[in-house]
Amino acid sequence: MAEREVVIDKMRLTYEGLFDVVELYKLIDRFFKEKGYDKRERHNSERVTAEGKFIELELEPWKKITDYAMNVIKLRIVISDVKDVIVKKDNVKVKLSKGKIKMVFDCYIETDYEHRWEGKPLFFFMRTILDKFIFKPYTSGFKKNAMDDCNHLYNKIKAFLNLYKVETPAQTAPRAAITTPGP
Repeated sequence: MAEREVVIDKMRLTYEGLFDVVELYKLIDRFFKEKGYDKRERHNSERVTAEGKFIELELEPWKKITDYAMNVIKLRIVISDVKDVIVKKDNVKVKLSKGKIKMVFDCYIETDYEHRWEGKPLFFFMRTILDKFIFKPYTSGFKKNAMDDCNHLYNKIKAFLNLYKVETPAQTAPRAAITTPGP
């Protein structure tokens, strides 16, 4: 069985307000393509409720580092109470979504994912010794790269969502007006 070493465990991001769901998906896909990850979508569902749409998505993209180790970032996204709104910004009408987003990021290094070192007890013992003493500097570098990728994605999504924050009247004069789409 391949061993997973947790690098980041349950890093959370929550947001409530205006956002563009399609652009959020594109941002995540672009990030994983740029970093060389292969996409694995574990779960994708969408339901319409009385409060609005409920979207649940679980991604588990992975990237081979060597024939022995790979990075895996597990991203769980729950978007609830999604309603379409039209925002007038700088005299231009823009269609956005309003709702709540909850994301959970997990990141880990998976070693011996091809199960080459598990055939015989002697191989398993040798792998344990090699992991503990020989491969330790390599795997620590792999952990740092995986952590950097996960933190970079977290910061990109956080910056993207902060773009859609609307200033309250107490901060400055209102620049955006929200109206619901008509029939």
